[in-house]
Amino acid sequence: MGRRKTWKEKFERPTEPKVVDDPKGRGKMLVPTPVLVDSVIRRIPRGKLITVNMIRDVLARRFNADFSCPLATGWFIKIAAWKAEEDMEVRGMDIEQVTPYWRVVKADGSLNNKFPGGQKQQAEMLRGEGHVIMEKRGRLYVKDFRNSLVDWEAVGTD
Repeated sequence: MGRRKTWKEKFERPTEPKVVDDPKGRGKMLVPTPVLVDSVIRRIPRGKLITVNMIRDVLARRFNADFSCPLATGWFIKIAAWKAEEDMEVRGMDIEQVTPYWRVVKADGSLNNKFPGGQKQQAEMLRGEGHVIMEKRGRLYVKDFRNSLVDWEAVGTD
C-alpha cells in the first residue's frame, strides 16, 4: 500500500477548472480546483466571513457558469483548510500566512465540523477575530453573521 498523500499534494494536484453541462439540466456548471477555491478564501479580510454558497457564486461568475459544483467546492474548501493546518504544523508557517479557512461558514452561519479541530477550533479562531459564537441544538453559529459577510465590491472578485 502506498503512502497517504499530504494535503499539500492534494491541493497541488495538477487540474484545470472545467465548465460542463450539468447532468441534471440546470445549466453550465463550473467544476473548480482547490487552488481556485483557496484564492477566494484568501481574499477574506480579518473579521469578515464568507459562506460556502458565496464562494460557489463568485467562482461561477468568474467562469460565466450558472453555478459551481457543490460537491467539488465543498471538497476543495476542506482541502484548503487541512492544507492550512498542515502548513502551520509541518512547514512552520504563521497563521497570517495561511488560508483563513475559519472565515468560511455555512449558509445559515453555522460552523463546519469537517474543518481541523471541528466547530470548537473554528469557534475559537473566529472569537479571536471578534465574532460572537452561540450554540443552538448542539451546533455552533456566528451570531448576526450576515453583518460580517464580506462585500465583494470592496474586496474584488477577480
